[in-house]
Amino acid sequence: MAVAETKPTPIPFVDLKAQYHSLEQEITEASAHVLQSCGYILGKEVGLFEQEFAEYCEVAHAIGVDSGTSALELAVRACGIGPGDEVITATNTFIATVLSISHSGATPVLVDHDPQTYNIDIGAIERAITPRTRAIIPVHLYGQPADMDPILELAQKHNLIVLEDAAQAHGARYKGKRTGTFGHAAAFSFYPAKNLGACGDGGMVVTNDPQIADSVQMLRNYGQRKKYYHELQGFNRRLDTLQAAILSVKLRHLDDWNAARRRHATLYNTLLADVEPVVTPTVADYAEHVWHLYVVRVPDRTSFMQYLGEHQIATGIHYPVPVHRQQAYENLGYAPGSLPISEEYADHIVSLPMFPELTSESVHYVVDTIKAFFQA
Repeated sequence: MAVAETKPTPIPFVDLKAQYHSLEQEITEASAHVLQSCGYILGKEVGLFEQEFAEYCEVAHAIGVDSGTSALELAVRACGIGPGDEVITATNTFIATVLSISHSGATPVLVDHDPQTYNIDIGAIERAITPRTRAIIPVHLYGQPADMDPILELAQKHNLIVLEDAAQAHGARYKGKRTGTFGHAAAFSFYPAKNLGACGDGGMVVTNDPQIADSVQMLRNYGQRKKYYHELQGFNRRLDTLQAAILSVKLRHLDDWNAARRRHATLYNTLLADVEPVVTPTVADYAEHVWHLYVVRVPDRTSFMQYLGEHQIATGIHYPVPVHRQQAYENLGYAPGSLPISEEYADHIVSLPMFPELTSESVHYVVDTIKAFFQA
């Protein structure tokens, strides 16, 4: 059996410790300031980070919440979407996208994805529109923006709301504009492994619509503008002050981290170009990808992942079961084979190590190991 020529230390799928150690002093100082101020709930750091993130995303408003799931659900609710409404989204996404629809009382309508970009199929959206359709939620999957212009054209034609799921696309651009600027609102996640990750959970709704912003601000905080005066039946979904302070530190480094991810992806693409069984990602000409994940397709995933694991290379699957085939959504009635592209791809996709601190030596070792597997 062929073996890789070089062997660095074990390669994790993502290395949160490396990022933390590079910013340890800044994070410690920011955290200490919050602890000393005791402004634990909606402290001033929350408002400061909201302003910074809005400016970064090139939008008017940003409202911090406790998770990306909450961000999307509260955006759905703020748009008045609820029971009796249908919302179209892609089935090849993390279940949180679809839960945000269900938890609002609306009905998810799941469609297949484009076979090249893995983002939502525009033709499938149009075929799924009914008189009950209220909104479309395109997912900027793996860090690549969905094709927003035709989605917006469909939305305008049918008078639909567009909400962007940008949980994996911090800093990505579509035709030069930041993700999060196209729809009525957008949702970001700050789960620790994201391109911009907190030291815990967190999320953000961004929008240029002041009414949506106002509603989300109330919904996240018990439906109140003024303490003990409740205009809406709201929730406790606030972004933690400590997380906001940490995220402010990290936001200053996000563009550099994304640039590093692009370098790693370019190297992967170059080195894997002649490895015929491996299907590498396609980047659309309209997209500035931020590579939250680097996903390939291989014929025998189980053996492939096992082999890489034996050579101390961690991998992942995003995602092994499309949402329409999940037990939680059996009630939607999708039969096996109803969304064939997502079902086929789900059996073959593998996410390779991808994080800013990844070294070129490690990428070479991953690819050498992949080549050795196929030469065995």
